[in-house]
Amino acid sequence: MPGRSVWLRVLGVVDSVLEGLVEEPDGSLVAHVRPKRRQRQRCAICGRRSPLYDQGDGRRRWRGLDVGFTRFFVEAGAPRVTCREHGVVVAQVPWARHRSRYLRAFEDQVAWLATQCSQKACSQLMRVDWQTVGRIITRVVEEASRGSDRLDGLERIGIDEISWRKGQRYLTLVIDHASGRLVWAAEGRSRKVVDSFFEQLGPQRCARISHVSSDGAEWILVPVEEHCPNATICLDPFHVVQWATNALDKVRREIWNEVRRSGQRAAATELKGSRWALLRNPEHLTPTLAAKLAVIAKLNRPLYRAYLLKEQLRMIFHVGYEQAGPLLQHWLQWARRCRIGPFVALARTIMYYRADIEATLLHGVNNGRTESLNTKVRLIARRAFGFRSASALIALSELALGGLCPSLPGRQPW
Repeated sequence: MPGRSVWLRVLGVVDSVLEGLVEEPDGSLVAHVRPKRRQRQRCAICGRRSPLYDQGDGRRRWRGLDVGFTRFFVEAGAPRVTCREHGVVVAQVPWARHRSRYLRAFEDQVAWLATQCSQKACSQLMRVDWQTVGRIITRVVEEASRGSDRLDGLERIGIDEISWRKGQRYLTLVIDHASGRLVWAAEGRSRKVVDSFFEQLGPQRCARISHVSSDGAEWILVPVEEHCPNATICLDPFHVVQWATNALDKVRREIWNEVRRSGQRAAATELKGSRWALLRNPEHLTPTLAAKLAVIAKLNRPLYRAYLLKEQLRMIFHVGYEQAGPLLQHWLQWARRCRIGPFVALARTIMYYRADIEATLLHGVNNGRTESLNTKVRLIARRAFGFRSASALIALSELALGGLCPSLPGRQPW
């Protein structure tokens, strides 16, 4: 038979003494243990050694990882101590977190599985319901967050929102461009939410923020200008090109309606099927779409001129900063004189955000990582088949994308 220390290592129970193993009538295995002397009479919240208050409610059980096909539990006394800071609390046990009835190894494995598979697979494998998985994730995230300040050392950040549920339900996400990790998330999409982030960050750390990337929304830009006096705002190139794409599509619809009303059915049919020829990048055009674009260039000069305006604006973000500045100036002059309503309006918008666009061209900071993280959050929500509360999605997103996910028990992280 293996020795007691071997059994404790196999069962994942640390810093404790094995008193005995008992097989229950239902087939489960129960280990009777007690903490080692140096681990006794400590506050479960702060870990400070404290005077004994009483024996509590007697012995308790904690669920552990299954031993093969057999359920495993740890049973031990649960005395209470008097902490000078937290009052009367249950004494700390080395194998479990505070307010938990599961072993630390069990919770770490549940948290890891929740980031890798669906809620149904995690629940069935670990034999717990999904509400329990949510509570376990919350405990793991809270403990990992206490160990390190994810807001410390921020210099370049990206702020964006993501729709996580129908009915205009949004999350605001903040990422660190240096690490690519999610550092903060909250429910809502408003100036108040962004203000709460900077208030939590504090004036000193706000002053160290050098670059902030965003999509140009005023509810992001105004708080950044108010709280971060040294920050350079960088407008995301994807959203700038998207503005031009939307303007081009608006021009196409207006021209199509004019041609259709005038009775030119053949020309109207040609324009109706031209959307993807105009919106796709030239390098991605199929032979059929390239031919359709050539027809537009021949028969409808205003629409083709709008297409060229969109393409030149897109190319500004693919050249060096020394070339991009003059190209942007030339584009603004061309757009103002083009007499195409949506692009004249776009020129005014880009002139308003010109400093932010030039900062993006100079520093190369954009929302690419933020958009990638948004996609991963959507994948998390879809893999879990949706969430009923924003707090549950935030906890799982921080666990998976914030560097808080524990490694599998008994294994080193990759």
